[in-house]
Amino acid sequence: MLPWKKILIAFDGSSSANKAFDLALRMCPEDGPEIIVASVVQPPEQAEIVEMEAVIDSARDQFEKLFAELRDKAAAVSGPIATEILIGHPADQIVHYAAENQCDVILVGQRGKSRIEQWLLGSVSKRIATYAHCTVIIVK
Repeated sequence: MLPWKKILIAFDGSSSANKAFDLALRMCPEDGPEIIVASVVQPPEQAEIVEMEAVIDSARDQFEKLFAELRDKAAAVSGPIATEILIGHPADQIVHYAAENQCDVILVGQRGKSRIEQWLLGSVSKRIATYAHCTVIIVK
């Protein structure tokens, strides 16, 4: 039995995020911890309000389609999942959501950036691991 009651999966639709989701399903029996899948829409920094709303609406539609697939997959394996769409910087929003909702662990996929890109831009998974109040599992 896992010691966790609430698992948060940071989901961006990438292959590593899908691997993190699959790992959570394998770890959690049907009567196991609550699984929450959260995706973050990061609006463009220099966008007009109308343009920003269109970007956010489009991203929400995309994530809702992905969430429908994840719900079907989870129903066949472990049971229902909760989903959330957050708006802002991905790492900051995931860390904040996990703290506010008392999540016990965050599963996040590792993106395949080059070492130079990681050094220049940082990485979402690294920021989450650095600032989260709880255990973080980075899935490759």
